[in-house]
Amino acid sequence: MSPERFEIVRNAERLAAVGPAWTALWSRSGALVFQSHPWVSAWWASAPDRERRALAIVLAWRGDTLVGVLPLATVRRKGFRVLEWAAKDCSDFGDALLADRTNAGLVRRMWQQASRAGGFDLAYLNRLLPDAAARALLTPISGSTRLRLNHRDEANWRVRGPWPTGQAWFDAQSKKTRQNYRRGQKSLGEHGPLTFRLLGPEEPLGPVLDKLTRFKRAWLATHNLPSTAFYDEGSQALPAMVEVLAGTGLLHAFVLECGGALVAVSINFVQAGTMMAFVTTYDPAFERGSPGMVLMMDYIMWSIDHGLHTVDFLCGDEGFKGRFGTESLTLASMMGGRTPQGAAAHLVDRTGHVLKQRFGKTDDAASHAAEAAA
Repeated sequence: MSPERFEIVRNAERLAAVGPAWTALWSRSGALVFQSHPWVSAWWASAPDRERRALAIVLAWRGDTLVGVLPLATVRRKGFRVLEWAAKDCSDFGDALLADRTNAGLVRRMWQQASRAGGFDLAYLNRLLPDAAARALLTPISGSTRLRLNHRDEANWRVRGPWPTGQAWFDAQSKKTRQNYRRGQKSLGEHGPLTFRLLGPEEPLGPVLDKLTRFKRAWLATHNLPSTAFYDEGSQALPAMVEVLAGTGLLHAFVLECGGALVAVSINFVQAGTMMAFVTTYDPAFERGSPGMVLMMDYIMWSIDHGLHTVDFLCGDEGFKGRFGTESLTLASMMGGRTPQGAAAHLVDRTGHVLKQRFGKTDDAASHAAEAAA
């Protein structure tokens, strides 16, 4: 077998040029859309803070065939150059893309290239599923930045079970859950006929996304939570990612309407027999009827009725996920310092976590010390 040739993509022009080879690899691999070329490209084109970011995507070639992608990028944060997953802000799972997922050696060789190329102080790779190929980087690699498991885990809840129909799943829920669903339907129905449906491919997504972002901003404001790039006024990030889902044929956009008025929407996608809930929100004006809960239960039943074996709530530990989820995975993270500043920040982060675990102290001191080390 011929040795690999490595390349690091640094600019949008080269990123566009490798699109066909990257897409061919992604199609062969069966990887999630988060590791696809259109996803990373859409993120890069729509990122609102490009001035503090840089691409650092490692490619592995055998002849003219692309066999591996380590999709990385740097961001300047609190005085540090942090190496992280490209498209991290809009991806629920991070990983390498490989022609052979069992090729741990190739992942490590790509990481060697990233480490030698430099340009970062601290590496932080998160949202790793238990079977993520990138976990191979936890093995020390000669001449490379050492990565260790970090304390920042995230939860991934899923609905998975033996139900033959959506109704069977509904009937298996607690009496309280079933009553809440029916109560929500009745309350919403007071505003007009209640309709749950999957948007057709011919229906324009723009108006739905506009309402989704307005709903989300209102909800965040009501709960005194900060907004994100997805929902900021004028941001093109969410439309760009939804366009990728539509273009790849994965998109499943569900809506709940009262008398023709949109009250809840869920932007989902389907891969490998799994319904993945990407973004779900509702109109806060209808909160008494729990439209988000009603819509979620509707698309769970729809998924089961259409032969899908899993509904994946993706990353995050929101309360409703634990109430409905039947399985929970832990998404791990890795961190390592490359420069003296980065190594110091990593040490302070680990020390701060230990202090918090032992004495109940917060991470504020660790954060301040990390900034001072930069």
